[in-house]
Amino acid sequence: MLMRSASNQLSGWVEEFTRELLSWALHKVSDTETAKDLVQDTFLAAAEKINDFRGESSPKTWLFSILNYKIIDHYRKKVKQPVSLDDDSFLSFFSAEGDWKKEKKPRDWHEEESHLLDNPEFMEVLSKCLKELPEKWNASVRLKYLLNKTGEEICQELDMTPTNLWQIIHRAKVKLRDCVESKWFEN
Repeated sequence: MLMRSASNQLSGWVEEFTRELLSWALHKVSDTETAKDLVQDTFLAAAEKINDFRGESSPKTWLFSILNYKIIDHYRKKVKQPVSLDDDSFLSFFSAEGDWKKEKKPRDWHEEESHLLDNPEFMEVLSKCLKELPEKWNASVRLKYLLNKTGEEICQELDMTPTNLWQIIHRAKVKLRDCVESKWFEN
């Protein structure tokens, strides 16, 4: 009887919370199929642990907590994959002395462009550029700037040193800047 009740309870949660969980996961991973998988994994984990749910929080809070851990695990797995750094790609930005090459030096973005994050076309370009980054870089940028994690939290979650994180963030920003400038300013 207890098992049937838990099953009915979980079925109700699936109907009630799937849309919100999927929306949250999609916001965090920017990939529909991955977001669907994460939500499915969330409900599978909830099904395994439903008898441990004591109701000290709302079911929605409990499910979102599980989902957030699934999202973090997703990024942890991604950053464990080896990244090959194409050294020649950075040579195009800097001279042999380490200075910016004139044509690759960051542009001065004008004051009227300060609200680019409110521009849907710009956000589409930025999203495409983020997807072009290696997974470890993408995960680091997303955790830092989209999930507002501290450097210490990111290092702990992705099992890396602060120096490594700083270098990854720096390289990712250089690549993002180049990608955004080439795709956004080409018009």
